Amino acid sequence: MLHNKETAITTAELLLKIKAVKLSPNDLFTWASGIKSPIYCDNRVTLSYPEIRTFIRQHFVKAIEEHFPEPELVAGVATAGIAQGALVAQELGLPFAYVRSGKKDHGLTNQIEGEVRAGQNVVVVEDLISTGGSSLSVVQALKDAGCRIAGMVAIFTYNLPKAQKAFEEAGCRLVTLSDYETLIQCASETGYIKEEEIKILKDFKKSLL
Repeated sequence: MLHNKETAITTAELLLKIKAVKLSPNDLFTWASGIKSPIYCDNRVTLSYPEIRTFIRQHFVKAIEEHFPEPELVAGVATAGIAQGALVAQELGLPFAYVRSGKKDHGLTNQIEGEVRAGQNVVVVEDLISTGGSSLSVVQALKDAGCRIAGMVAIFTYNLPKAQKAFEEAGCRLVTLSDYETLIQCASETGYIKEEEIKILKDFKKSLL
């Protein structure tokens, strides 16, 4: 679910402003999930813009305070959620850890980096949700460590049915600052993309239903 519509619109406008969204209708991007897509959203770019980085941090905090009260730990999803999660933890004055999608193959072979205690109420911070697979593997790792998962916040979601189903089955509530439909609407209104590109993006989403 969206934190709120006003935040969703502003977040989408900011992502478009710094060209964090890439469109390539004729040379498709390959997501980590293997899906071929005409759109790619790279939210890591936001970290290079202090005012946008601040906006995201502040609205993550507002979303957490509204939807996930009394968290005891913030956990970032490696790698893109690490910086955002650390900023949020600092703002909330909470401990921070980050979690890989799998264990390291060397050293201590840790999947979770940082101190995590059984029974802690955890909010997970992610930058982007596509199919939800890698994000939910982090949720499962934290559950296996004995944590209670309050929920997850993310900057953006493609709102894929597969992801929605996966989050429901995992019993993990997801709150995002913006989403695919809001992004397409803003891109259309600002002239960021052409009419024919809008159709491609809408058809792409329909193909995944």
